[in-house]
Amino acid sequence: MDTAGGPPLDDVERWIGERILASGDEGAIRAGTLWAGAYLDAVEEMAQGLAAPSPEYRRRYALPLGLQRMLAGDEPHLQSGLALRPHQVDALAGMLAALVGDFERIDDADGADEGDEAEARIADESTAVVGESEDGDDEDEEDEEEGDEEDGDEEDEGDEEDEAPAAAAPRVEPDAAGSLHIDLALPDADEDDDEEDDEDATGEVELDDPGAIRRYRFKHPTASGKTVAAAAFVDASRITGVLILTHRRLLVDQFRRDLTEQGYAHRLKDPVLGKAKAPVVPPISIETYAWFIKNADRLSRDVYGVILCDEAHTALGDRTSAAIRRVDTPTYIGMTATDQLLQKHVGDVFPAEIADFPLGEAVLSGVVAPLRAVRVPPGASLKRVRIVGGDYDQAELAEALDHDAVNMAAAMYYLDMFGQRPGIVYAAGVDHAGRVAAAMRAVGLKAAAVSGRTPPRELAETLAGYERGEVNVLVNAQLLAEGWNAPRATVCMHLAPTASRRVYQQRVGRVMRLHRRKEAGVVVDFAEAAAPHTDRTITLHSLLDADVFQPGALVTPRPPRVRRRWRRLPKALVREAPWLVPVTPDPARRAQVIRDNWKTVAVDRLPLDEQELWAEHAAERATPKDLEKLARVLVAVPRDARLRFFAKCAAENRHRQLRLEALRDLAQSGPGTNLFEQAVRLVERAPTWRQDRQQGSRTLLLALGDGFGEASDHYVTAWAWRLAAASHDAQHRRVAASVDGGRDLVRSLAGKGGEEARRQALEVVRIAEEQPLDVGAAILGCVRTTDPSAERVLEDARIRMSAEPRALAAALGANVPLPRGVKRPGRSRVSAAELKGAPLPSAVGALPNEAAHEEPKKRRRRRKRKRGGEANGNGQPAEAAPVVEAVADPPAEAPAAPAPATPDGDTAQAAPVDGERPARPARRGRRAKAAAPRGEAAPTAVPDPPTADDPPSAPERGGRRRVVIDDEGGEGAFSSDAPRV
Repeated sequence: MDTAGGPPLDDVERWIGERILASGDEGAIRAGTLWAGAYLDAVEEMAQGLAAPSPEYRRRYALPLGLQRMLAGDEPHLQSGLALRPHQVDALAGMLAALVGDFERIDDADGADEGDEAEARIADESTAVVGESEDGDDEDEEDEEEGDEEDGDEEDEGDEEDEAPAAAAPRVEPDAAGSLHIDLALPDADEDDDEEDDEDATGEVELDDPGAIRRYRFKHPTASGKTVAAAAFVDASRITGVLILTHRRLLVDQFRRDLTEQGYAHRLKDPVLGKAKAPVVPPISIETYAWFIKNADRLSRDVYGVILCDEAHTALGDRTSAAIRRVDTPTYIGMTATDQLLQKHVGDVFPAEIADFPLGEAVLSGVVAPLRAVRVPPGASLKRVRIVGGDYDQAELAEALDHDAVNMAAAMYYLDMFGQRPGIVYAAGVDHAGRVAAAMRAVGLKAAAVSGRTPPRELAETLAGYERGEVNVLVNAQLLAEGWNAPRATVCMHLAPTASRRVYQQRVGRVMRLHRRKEAGVVVDFAEAAAPHTDRTITLHSLLDADVFQPGALVTPRPPRVRRRWRRLPKALVREAPWLVPVTPDPARRAQVIRDNWKTVAVDRLPLDEQELWAEHAAERATPKDLEKLARVLVAVPRDARLRFFAKCAAENRHRQLRLEALRDLAQSGPGTNLFEQAVRLVERAPTWRQDRQQGSRTLLLALGDGFGEASDHYVTAWAWRLAAASHDAQHRRVAASVDGGRDLVRSLAGKGGEEARRQALEVVRIAEEQPLDVGAAILGCVRTTDPSAERVLEDARIRMSAEPRALAAALGANVPLPRGVKRPGRSRVSAAELKGAPLPSAVGALPNEAAHEEPKKRRRRRKRKRGGEANGNGQPAEAAPVVEAVADPPAEAPAAPAPATPDGDTAQAAPVDGERPARPARRGRRAKAAAPRGEAAPTAVPDPPTADDPPSAPERGGRRRVVIDDEGGEGAFSSDAPRV
């Protein structure tokens, strides 16, 4: 843009009080941009003879010019020098981008309406010409044009009686000559419905809210520095007034104090109402939303160009939002950590979002403290407490919780877990808060109760005492939920649960501020450990949509640990429990948690179907070193899940030894007919059992012989002969070792048929019946024939030999020896009853970390001492010897003679010459120092080898333990087998 015909840019910037071009920028201003508009409008007002920018100019350009000034530097900072954090800079940059984009869109619309500008300026409220506003002045015309641009079309603003219910917004279409054609065609009803649905889906602002285009919002988590961000916007609004609105009078004083600390005390003024004279310096006024509702119509719109809404989610009420819509000329900036308020959303009043800083990113960047979670089983049921207005009815909640036993238990729990660590306890009502504080004082805690009934002076003294450490626990009823800052607060106990996500988020925000003695904030929820997310009781995990609860563990991402040499890292207030449990209600996510954490998940806290899912997954991935831990878990789970584990492990585990042990445990657990049939088929046919069919058959046969397996004699007999066939090689070796000519006897039916085969089969049966049961059964189990008559003879003999099926199975199982080189392990039996009595890992929750309660020790500066304790020439120790400065290089001396040896065998050190550094003694190894007494040399002799008289040494570690289910101890017992040396 050519500025040659106008005043110099420096003069214009001096007249405005802000720079149009950022420092360091050179060149002309690009036409059509916000900066070009700021220059042209300023030149126009200067030509009118104005000594300072008009209120309209300030409202339109003060904030973007100030934001450009702040963002132009390498490190944006406040007037006090406090540097802004990256997320605060992002909020400023997002606001500047939104303002520039809105200006350029409106400027494009102005160019399209240029041909109708004269008619629009003289428009009246009653006219229906496109481009008019309600009031007809220049300011409202700008607002209307901005609102029309936001909505994407223009609508007739005539009198209500002239408007038809089905009237459509006129469409303006410029032709090639530059004139405008207005299309007033009425669309059909279907098109109207579609447009209304689109508006609802996209959240577009209604046409009766022209100031919505100037309302923005950003979302930063609690304790991330929203007050500093507000101060940055105040600094950017240097040439216009700023009104800050908050929802509590307590926060008004806090804002005044914070802005004073940042260097803006000279601008803090009372609100300018009516036609009062505006201050020379643009003021900063701080008031509550209640004040704004009463005085919105009296507020001087020429003074205030920016309105900051703290805790913007509290401005969604009908009266507050109506007052905001009435005062539609300033630029609104809503700051919030919570988007939702009951059924309303912050976007309903502040539609444009300029920045969002999620809690996870805030923790990872070190802006806020992380959060740990602890759950305590509730002491009272809340099923009969009604939910009114999105939260529990406080009277009914107090009636359910306010009992002396519950209050005392909560006080004792706080004392045992956290000691005198500072915290906040939320109670159900004022009376309940007083009784809980009394119970805490009774157990020795420095506690105080505060509420809305507390006198302001007493409240201020109590909060000041909390900051000084005179009070460590504040028990309150919804007073300290929003806006109150106490960096030392570490524990947040929800003694009174809430059903409101907004209230819960504001509560936990009180313990998220950084402090040098705080490792993480601890949130105590009164809920069952395995309770899934519900809308009735909000927990930290449901607020953050976390999938897993682990007592004492971090729920937010782990922040970066920055170690500084001059500061100790704080220690965790609670220790993490060694178990976890899924709490998400999504079945797919719960299953994924169980699969990913099968070693640490608390199986006893899962429902039956998820226990079986865990059993299948753990059986597939278990290793031998996991067996001892799995044994204790399997005792606690139902029998169905335990059998599912054994069956899956025997079928699909990759470790051969585990498959054999799982098969034995399965057989000895008394499986049903179907499950035992699956085990027999597994041993007979499964490829994974190709190398272990002999041992698998032995395991099942011995289990049948010991009486395990819920099946009739018919099934036992059939399984025994099938397993004998599966262990053919072992049975064949038994026959060859026990019967003369046994190998020929087993092969005697091969290749024979007819009567010859039948006669030979009778001979084989006769020999088998003469032998003991184990040898005879092995003969009948090994003989094979293809002749039907011979097979019939052998089958009849097998039936006669199966008179006692259990004995037959035991005999066949005894014929299969253990693998060569494997010794029978000695068993140290542990009954199932003993294992059931032992506590599971999930029985222990989060424990207090004693190290976190210890007072930090004072550091002592370590001084490097000289080695050797010999005296110098002056008779003083070497450490206290004075330092002698050398003036000139000493003359060369002859090498000293070697020192005589001491009686202990060491070489004596020569006495240091005066002025010289004593010689360092020879360093000895740590082992030699530990073995030798003080003042003596360490022995260098090699120890004698062990003799027969020496006691036996302890066996080397590394032996593998095996945990199985035994046939003793009632339902089942676990045995730990270790190989003997």
